Amino acid sequence: MSYGLLDPPMTLPAVPRPTVLVTGAAKRLGRQIALTLAQQGWNVAVHYRHSKAEALETIAACTALSHAKGDFYAASADLSDEAAVRALWQAVVAHYGRVDAVVNSASTFEHDDAQHFSYAMLDKHLHANTAAAIVLAQCLHAHRQDLRLNDDSPPAVVVNLLDQKLWNPNPDFFSYTLSKAALEAANTLLAQALAPLVRVVGVAPGLTLTSHMLSEAEFQALHRLSPLGRSSTPEDVAATVAFALSNRSITGTTLLVDGGQHLMRFERDFSLMPSVAASPSSSSL
Repeated sequence: MSYGLLDPPMTLPAVPRPTVLVTGAAKRLGRQIALTLAQQGWNVAVHYRHSKAEALETIAACTALSHAKGDFYAASADLSDEAAVRALWQAVVAHYGRVDAVVNSASTFEHDDAQHFSYAMLDKHLHANTAAAIVLAQCLHAHRQDLRLNDDSPPAVVVNLLDQKLWNPNPDFFSYTLSKAALEAANTLLAQALAPLVRVVGVAPGLTLTSHMLSEAEFQALHRLSPLGRSSTPEDVAATVAFALSNRSITGTTLLVDGGQHLMRFERDFSLMPSVAASPSSSSL
């Protein structure tokens, strides 16, 4: 008779770490997403355009968080150039052999309005913010077809970073907003077209990080402008991206992570509302 406690331990095959490409992962929100996913057991391809030093710093931080078990790789590309985007994908696949997800965090964010709109400004934003994400989704789908995985393997995932202002529109940053609106529509179309091999999920933060256009006091006051008294933090957004990557039942929709800011009405973009910091009512909504 055999007893379980006396039997030699069963050796289970090692589960390979999943691999994700995070665009714009050298700095700001993309960096936090890369760090969070590294800590949760992902290999992370860190995309950057010009910020090589910061990309290498992100890799070092990812390595420390994952206790050197992960594989972290930096790759540069201009996302407004289709050939460069496809070359980026090929470089990442060549390095890892298999890619399971793409997080499109990189974003061009330049100011224009309806009075100063131009073809050139719209093209700049659409190419970098919308077309690149679609091409990477296309590449991920073709890659998953080439792998010929069994039916039990989870679908690959694309997560597109959007913006709460799509649900709370104002006319500032006109071309940027149009590019994100197009990407939000692409979520639905891609989720339909690429299923069942690829899921597509949007994540829409509120005001999350400050910029050169805001003082720290202004940023803190604006961050409190939400029904919950705080907007999103980088950690909130990164945790939501991780959730979207892990939950196999979500596709073709967007998760808003903004403290409810999309429920309010803002006449201007946050970066053009610094006077609210001086308002006595700014912290009591």
